[in-house]
Amino acid sequence: MNSLNEGMYMEHILDLYKNPLNFGILENADFKERCFNPSCGDEVEIQAKVNSNKIEDVKFIGKGCAICVASASLLTDNIKNKSLDELNNLTREDMMKLVGIEVGPARMKCITCPLVSLRNGINSFNGGQNARS
Repeated sequence: MNSLNEGMYMEHILDLYKNPLNFGILENADFKERCFNPSCGDEVEIQAKVNSNKIEDVKFIGKGCAICVASASLLTDNIKNKSLDELNNLTREDMMKLVGIEVGPARMKCITCPLVSLRNGINSFNGGQNARS
């Protein structure tokens, strides 16, 4: 990625950090799951309402580095109206594409913490039937 594109992506990350999408409490959520990334101090809780096996609404709360908050913001904005089965198959590569920057191994947990919360929430909503690491 050239430095101009990288700079634009970093500006977008910082904007999402300052003004995250879907940030707040979702009343009467069907699941709430939290992820903690001790290496960076990120803590994200994904809350979702499910209707007909699809995410009807989703919000997140928490705190963390700019990459983690931007990742949670982008994830929650992109999963509305998608099926739980489809979302349970999201990978860290999908998250990297969504966020739009390449990170090293130390920052990978920053990008995937919201995904871990989502997967754990889907798993708990499904009664533990679809566990994935």
